[in-house]
Amino acid sequence: MPLLADYAITPDVFDTTSYSSEEVCGERLSEIRRVLMNEGLVRDLRAGEWGALFAGGGRSWHRRAKEIVKKLAKQGRLIDFPSIRPDSPGNDQEWCAEALASHQQQPITGGVLATRVVKDAYPRERLVERIDQLSKALWWTQRSPSVRLDRKSEAYRHHLQPILRCANSLLFIDPHLDPQRPGYREFADLLAFAGRRRPTPLIEIHRVCYEGAPHNREFPNFEPIFRDSLAGPLRAAGLRAEVFVWDDFHDRYLLSNLMGISLPNGFDTTGKPDDMTTWTRLGRNDHDNVQLEFEVASGRHALRARFTIE
Repeated sequence: MPLLADYAITPDVFDTTSYSSEEVCGERLSEIRRVLMNEGLVRDLRAGEWGALFAGGGRSWHRRAKEIVKKLAKQGRLIDFPSIRPDSPGNDQEWCAEALASHQQQPITGGVLATRVVKDAYPRERLVERIDQLSKALWWTQRSPSVRLDRKSEAYRHHLQPILRCANSLLFIDPHLDPQRPGYREFADLLAFAGRRRPTPLIEIHRVCYEGAPHNREFPNFEPIFRDSLAGPLRAAGLRAEVFVWDDFHDRYLLSNLMGISLPNGFDTTGKPDDMTTWTRLGRNDHDNVQLEFEVASGRHALRARFTIE
C-alpha cells in the first residue's frame, strides 16, 4: 500500500443521525481525521458536488464535518474527481456507487468509508467498510509509516503516483542526482507524472556541487547537464523546475505539501535483482525542519548555483 492513499467517504459518515449519539459521531470522525490529515487524500466526487454538500444545512452534519472538509481542501488533500455515473446521487448508497464507479476509472488506493446502512447495501464489496469496523478492512489495517520496495523505476512510480499526481509542491532532494548517470536516467519520466494538470506544481531539485570521493572530487557545471536531460520531458509535461546546487549535504528526501519521505538511496535505481530499499514517512515537524534546511535564507548550506528549467 502506498505511503499516501486516497479514500472516498459517503456523506452519512458526517451525519450525526447515522450514529447512536452526536458524541459517538465525533469520536469516529476524530479517529479518521488524523489519518486523513497526515497520510490521506479524499476524492471530491462528481467534480466537487461531494464537498459542496457540507456547505448546506440539509442534513444534521456534525460540527466537525465542515472543519474536516475545509482543512482537507486547505491542505490540498481534497482531490477533485469527475462525475462518472449519469445522475447525481440521491442518497448515501448512490454516493457509494459513484465512489465505486470512480474506482473503475482510477483505482482507489485506500478504500470507501461508510456507515452500516451503506455497507449493508454492499456486503461483499471489500473496498467498502463501516467506519466503526475499519479493523476488518485490510486497506486500513495494513497502513504503515514505511514501505519496502524494489529499487526500480516501476516501484518508485507505483508508490509515488498519488503524490506526483496531487501535490502542489515537490522537492526532490538527492545529493548525487544526475539525470545523465545510468541510475537516474529514468528520473525525467518520474517528473513527467506530475505534469499535464492545472495548476502545475512547484518543482525543486536539490543536489551537491561535486561528484566523486572526497580525495578525488570534481566540480562540473550542472546547468547544461540538467537542461540537456530534463528540458524536453518537462516541456512535454507542461512543467518547469528550479535546480539548487549546494556545497554539501548527505540525506535524501522527497518533500511535498502532502507528505515528506526519507529515501536512503534517493531516486537512484539499479538493475540488480532483489535490491531493496526502505522509504519512511516523515512526521510533520521533521518534514518542516528538512524543508527549512533547504531554504536559501536559512543559511544551513551554502548555495553554489541556481537555475530554472522550463
